[in-house]
Amino acid sequence: MRPIYGAAPGLSITGSLAFAPCTVPARDRLTPDLRAAYFGRVNLANSLTLSRIVLAPLFFLVYFIPEWTGMFSVLSVVLLWVIFVYMEISDMLDGIVARRWNMVTNLGKVMDPFADVISRLTYFVCFVAVGLMPAWIFIIIMYREFGIVFVRLLMYREGVALAARRGGKLKAALYTLAGVAGILLTTYARVVQLDVGESIVSGIALAMYIGAALLAVVSFTDYLLVFRRRRRELPT
Repeated sequence: MRPIYGAAPGLSITGSLAFAPCTVPARDRLTPDLRAAYFGRVNLANSLTLSRIVLAPLFFLVYFIPEWTGMFSVLSVVLLWVIFVYMEISDMLDGIVARRWNMVTNLGKVMDPFADVISRLTYFVCFVAVGLMPAWIFIIIMYREFGIVFVRLLMYREGVALAARRGGKLKAALYTLAGVAGILLTTYARVVQLDVGESIVSGIALAMYIGAALLAVVSFTDYLLVFRRRRRELPT
């Protein structure tokens, strides 16, 4: 008799092998990664992360439809705020859900920072295209984000998880504020019809963009130092 998965071997009365049902539920015998593979790898936490990747190009399209058509200015602003708020909230929720309900997977560890990069660079490239953000700030932020993804992949290859640092969290918070400032300027330009170049909000937004670029450089330097220290600690 061929063994059946989930059964424990025993001996029947007639002397032949029999398999008694295992009393441990299948869900409890699986590691998080095996559980994800068995019950569906894209769990709730990963679905929240994946939704940011899907919504990023939608944000881009909604942002530029009024630029391309000359219509739907008010509707585009409303949709931009909805998409932006959802993506930022989902960025907080996916980690909370994964830890609380034991949904942490290797897929989620890789996909979450990737989703952050895709969503926030999408905001910023829109702002650069309409002249709200200086191109040099975007270049610094873009190089930093792709650089840190590369460093994380190198560490992951060595079996070491590069945890989020305090500087990285501050940088992420300033990115969010910079996104708010950019969409607020877009709202003024499309709804209030205010000259964004002379507004107080424009000056505040520029300060946030510069602060985000500076924190991007500082936090990336911090990650590089951590990466160098961890590399030295690894066995040769």
